[in-house]
Amino acid sequence: MITHRSKEYKALHQAVEEKMKKALETDMDILMVGGSASVFLEGMIRNGVKEKTLGITNGSFGDRSIEIAELNGKTVDKVQVGWGKAIRAEHIKGKVKKDIEAVHWVSNESSTGVFSDSNEIADEVRSQNPNALVFIDAVTSAFAMDLKLKKLDADAVVFGTQKALALPPGISMMVMSEKLLKKAETVPNRGFYTDLIKVKKQNDENYALTTIPVSLMFALDFQLDRILAEGMQARYRRHKEMGDIVEKWADKKLYGIFPEKGYRSNTISVLNKGELDFAKFHSALKSRGYEISEGYGNIKDKTFRIGNMGDTTPAGVKKLLSVMDEILEEKA
Repeated sequence: MITHRSKEYKALHQAVEEKMKKALETDMDILMVGGSASVFLEGMIRNGVKEKTLGITNGSFGDRSIEIAELNGKTVDKVQVGWGKAIRAEHIKGKVKKDIEAVHWVSNESSTGVFSDSNEIADEVRSQNPNALVFIDAVTSAFAMDLKLKKLDADAVVFGTQKALALPPGISMMVMSEKLLKKAETVPNRGFYTDLIKVKKQNDENYALTTIPVSLMFALDFQLDRILAEGMQARYRRHKEMGDIVEKWADKKLYGIFPEKGYRSNTISVLNKGELDFAKFHSALKSRGYEISEGYGNIKDKTFRIGNMGDTTPAGVKKLLSVMDEILEEKA
């Protein structure tokens, strides 16, 4: 451990931000604070919106972003997309009116396993209202699926350490635009912890606003070296391969994948449960040293989920599925 106000920490903070920018191919500021990604999901709303947003949701985490905005006193126009369906430009035709200050959605909805084309949505937002800010929850897509950040040019892209970066939870990160920072200067009641102007000022000095998990910063620095050594395109291909492996297995051995074709996540596969007794199946799986997840939200009783992200490998996924095969054969 070192103090978070030392020269050594400054060097560490700077190295982490530079490596992250290189990996994500962006020149935008990347802010970091201690906490889960929800810190900056709240921060983007508190800094970028005085009164009104447009929230697009196709699952539990899209609903959460809307809830965050409403609990912070904002008015939210809502666009509900069917669970298992991708968000498309057509869903917001004529809805980004002049009083909409920001539009927010989840790029990779982990309750349903749907990956939406954020570039398509962002282009549609700007075609209707060039002043509207673009806010994206990228918690389960950043560092695993290519968001094409330079083309996307979003005002806030939020993620954390605990998903595709394959680290313990504890650091929230945001890729932030100058446009959002300028808007923040006009917005009252930004809070303290979520005040992006304060966070940005400290970040420019290679410090976090408050005490950050320094040990986790060392781990993040180490992990970014490994990620850059693998290469981002290779990393994206690996995640796609893992998603494809699970999809083929689900079609052959069970009841297929829940979300629509063409928009399926590479980081989390949501499988139809069908007649499977998931509780008993999962208990047997855990006894063999493996763990997956039950369904989430409105489709909890219909699905279960397999995470394919971070340091997971295609070989590891195949091994998991072979163990699942054994259990299914025993139950037959």
